[in-house]
Amino acid sequence: MMNVKENRTIYKLQSLATGQLFEDSGWLLETPGTEPAGLIRANYQSRQLRVKGDEFGLYTYADWMPIQRILRGSSPPVTYKSEKLASRLGLSQLFITFSGYWPEKGAFMRSCSFKETEAYSVCGRLDTGCEKVLVVASAGNTARSFARVCSDNRIGLLLCVPEDNLDALWFDQPLGDCVKLAATRSGSDYFDAIHLSNLACQINGFIPEGGAKNIARRDGMGTTVLSATLAIGRIPDYYFQAVGSGTGAIAAWEANLRLLDDGRFGNHKMKLMLSQNEPFHPIYDAWTAGSRELFPMDEEVARKKVEKILAKVLSNRKPPYSLPGGLFDAMTDTKGEMFLVKNRECREAASLFEKLEGIDIHPAAAVAVASLMDAARDGKVDKDAVIMLNITGGGEERFKKGHELFYLKPHVVFGMCPPANEVKEKLERLF
Repeated sequence: MMNVKENRTIYKLQSLATGQLFEDSGWLLETPGTEPAGLIRANYQSRQLRVKGDEFGLYTYADWMPIQRILRGSSPPVTYKSEKLASRLGLSQLFITFSGYWPEKGAFMRSCSFKETEAYSVCGRLDTGCEKVLVVASAGNTARSFARVCSDNRIGLLLCVPEDNLDALWFDQPLGDCVKLAATRSGSDYFDAIHLSNLACQINGFIPEGGAKNIARRDGMGTTVLSATLAIGRIPDYYFQAVGSGTGAIAAWEANLRLLDDGRFGNHKMKLMLSQNEPFHPIYDAWTAGSRELFPMDEEVARKKVEKILAKVLSNRKPPYSLPGGLFDAMTDTKGEMFLVKNRECREAASLFEKLEGIDIHPAAAVAVASLMDAARDGKVDKDAVIMLNITGGGEERFKKGHELFYLKPHVVFGMCPPANEVKEKLERLF
């Protein structure tokens, strides 16, 4: 087990539906009682961000992370000013925030994904000695990140992942037996994995990670914006990212609001420039129609569309879009825009990025690059604006070439919509 040390951040929680402030009693994912549904947000005692030393890894931003302890082995996002891609696009102030494996840039995320920012923050929120099993649903990258962090720190973890996405569960070392994998059979999607995780959380001793509802997940992801702002010296004007659930974009917005309150980095809000991968784009459809509500989607039609997209991680059928504090509010507050990217454009963007910047990137990150290319070409960003491009995963090919890989195999495979008693019986045996 890795060494840990106490580092309890002081904060209060606030309902974004009512404005009510309350204490965090431990693992709150929503406002207690019968308050209207909505996200909750952490209000930190430290109004100005005090950055810790490099030896703290991701926890250099611990002032604005709702953690009870610090886990060793983390790596923060890295921000640098682009030269070659910026020149190709005619942009003078393009900054790339990279989460992944790129030693020359100081990036050492072993999962090669910014999902590590979530995992270290969420697991740091757990009390030392917590004996409950954390349940995480994932389309791939999130599972890989949580598995590594939980294995290293002996935290009980149940992963729920579609069987067709299991090739994403690679590791540079065998995992500890505290990590178990339950898969939903081939042909299922991320939503089916979420359904399985919900059934698992009904079992005594299992707790939901919480997804977008977990303040630790969002504030971990928000460190990308903190990295960029500190590197640039000001809040960016534009923020580019591809979205599946949109949680990362909500996190970026919330980090921006905290930076405004800090007072040292500007008084403006970044314009969220978000993208989805054709033909699966429920967020794009709702936003461009001006709708706060997502449109109904037939399950089979949704699964077929997910099968076609290159960026499988962008496949959330029920993202936190409509609820108070969700993506609709974030986009509205920042006057955001949505883009659609075809698979062909995604591949071309990935190839261009590797050629110009020198590192391979994940398909979801390539979707964001393609949307930036579109925006620059169509004049949707000022050529001299300060732009943050969030590269949410990269360096995987580089990492795999230098390491022996171990793949996590399912401990149990469920059909679609399994009965609750079957899930309970089989999962209790695992732990």
